[in-house]
Amino acid sequence: MAVTLKEVAERAGVSRSAVSRTFTDGASVSDKMRRKVEKAARELGYSPNALASSLTTGRTKLIGLVSNNFHNPIFLEVFDLFTRGLQDRGLRPLLVNLSDEVDPENSVRMLRQYSVDGVVVASSTLPSGFAKAFRDAGVPVVHSFGRYSSAPEVHVVGIDNMECGRMAARALIARGHDNLAFMGGPETATSTQDRLAGFMAELAMHPEIKTNYSFAEAYSFDAGRHEMLRLLRKSPAQAYFCGDDVLSIGALSAIQEAGLSVPDDVGIIGLNDMEMAGWENINLTTIHQPIREIITSSIELMTAMLDEPDRYPEARIFPCSIVERGTLKPF
Repeated sequence: MAVTLKEVAERAGVSRSAVSRTFTDGASVSDKMRRKVEKAARELGYSPNALASSLTTGRTKLIGLVSNNFHNPIFLEVFDLFTRGLQDRGLRPLLVNLSDEVDPENSVRMLRQYSVDGVVVASSTLPSGFAKAFRDAGVPVVHSFGRYSSAPEVHVVGIDNMECGRMAARALIARGHDNLAFMGGPETATSTQDRLAGFMAELAMHPEIKTNYSFAEAYSFDAGRHEMLRLLRKSPAQAYFCGDDVLSIGALSAIQEAGLSVPDDVGIIGLNDMEMAGWENINLTTIHQPIREIITSSIELMTAMLDEPDRYPEARIFPCSIVERGTLKPF
């Protein structure tokens, strides 16, 4: 059976309340008392009960980690970094799958049932209303990979997707192409909208270049492959900005199946720079999104909000860069 708080108190020769204070963050206890209690706990193999501690402190240390795109391999990295980062700070991640969820109020009710201390919305496709719904319910929230705003309603950490669209366009223009296209993820996703807007704004300064755009049903391999197969049945562009690496990899599969060569027949540039983009058999030219830095910053903001819930919302935007590999012709 598990060692009890009472047994630790008896071994240390102190009261049960002294043991409780020793294992309660911020509680007052002398150094001498702490050493006695911790020594007794080690000898008995005692570990404080997290649930009991939450009843005492009013905090569960649970942080809801909310996302809606479990089909994109990039989120394996995102979840790994988030869960380890939160746990390193003594917090406990609660992973929530919001795929197909359209009502933020349902999400708020579910997370409140678990008495979470805060929520991280880790999604570039969920609208800002999801994060705002948690804020309106009094739950500290950070929107990671969210849409940039100069006056955000909640804390936002991510990238400038419009600038990424411009970067992709400039990279393709520099290759001398005169027929370019954007193949994005879901049309309703704010990341898709902003990447397209930046891409088209840059190309608008070059009226001699033919432009087009289309959307895949999801940020997934199958959706990218399906959409590129459809495009290849028509007259494909010379090069595509696929608004995500996993879409790009699906597009590469479709191009190869059609007997075409990348980059000689069709060029591709993606976005994210996820691990498999650098695999030798993929070798995808892409825009690097600093995922580790975004997640570290998101966790820092969440930790600060637990002590300062009314902290004024801010937007932290990280710069991106192009990673040259083999799916675009060299300059």
